[in-house]
Amino acid sequence: MTFIGQFFQEAVDILGRLPAPPIEKTVEVLARVRTAGGRVFVLGVGGSAAAASHFVNDLRKLTAIEAYAPTDNVSELTARINDEGWASCFEGWLKGSRLCAKDAIFIFSVGGGDLEKNISPNLVRAIQCAKTVGAAILGVVGRDGGYTAKTADACVVIPVVNPDHVTPHTESFHSLIGHLLVTHPKLKAAPAKWEATEKAKA
Repeated sequence: MTFIGQFFQEAVDILGRLPAPPIEKTVEVLARVRTAGGRVFVLGVGGSAAAASHFVNDLRKLTAIEAYAPTDNVSELTARINDEGWASCFEGWLKGSRLCAKDAIFIFSVGGGDLEKNISPNLVRAIQCAKTVGAAILGVVGRDGGYTAKTADACVVIPVVNPDHVTPHTESFHSLIGHLLVTHPKLKAAPAKWEATEKAKA
């Protein structure tokens, strides 16, 4: 099998093993946040930060959920990193946003954070901050042993089918799960542009 064929087959295998219950629970929590007039703060580092920005756009435009990503404001984020440190940058941003019990944080990550290994400590501190105020914690990650998977109210763990491809598959499925969520009938509030255009033609 070629590398391309192998990579595609791995993606198919992941799709076949994705668990539906945590996705459904994520939908329920997001719907509850919207009904309560809460906000969703989407957190990610590296490639996951790009997924966070994309998901914020879709939440706001397609589901009518107020959403923000701290990585979209590079000035504030880098000021907090410079003045207060990397580990607390998301926590400080959430506190400045007055995170409260009717809100949720949503984490896109490969590992989900690990304080002992000093990997994504800012995600761990953000989760701890959310727990302190009673905000919901959601996530899509590629490791079931990370802090997000262990502590979230609902977390989709992308199955590992090839240990050498955990990162690319996880980050690819960030986008797929995000699009599934904003298209779900319980969350969808507006059609995407092309779908709306085609319906208008009919």
